[in-house]
Amino acid sequence: MSSQTDQIDPQQLAFDVRSTIGELARRLRDEESTLPQPQAAALGLLVREGPRTTAELAGQQHVRHQSMARTVTQLRQAGLIRQEPHPTDGRKLVLHATEEGIAVLQEQRRRREDRMAAAIESEMSREEQLVLRQAMALLRRISRHPGP
Repeated sequence: MSSQTDQIDPQQLAFDVRSTIGELARRLRDEESTLPQPQAAALGLLVREGPRTTAELAGQQHVRHQSMARTVTQLRQAGLIRQEPHPTDGRKLVLHATEEGIAVLQEQRRRREDRMAAAIESEMSREEQLVLRQAMALLRRISRHPGP
């Protein structure tokens, strides 16, 4: 016979995973952040997925065009992105991450990873670290699930 603790509610587990990962991401993002979140998100998208227009960035980030235009202006003034004419539509500009922008983003990520590594090392035993590594494989697997 299974005990009450053997029962798993997938809905509750999904809530726990989402809320814990969300809290962790917020804490990492809020501490020692070189860039405000909207700027880091837009720059990260340009680095990961390549050049985009302001409208494309706004759509992918689910923000209004005006908000993204403000973010783009701040990134451009900081030298983290550059604009070039669109190759087929002269009315548009295409945004590219600059080398400085890539370096700033990589440094911010490195600091976050360093904080995580320090927490893992100080808060977890070797056995717990092995469990966490196994859990990461499971999280990757469910992250690729196509959904309902």
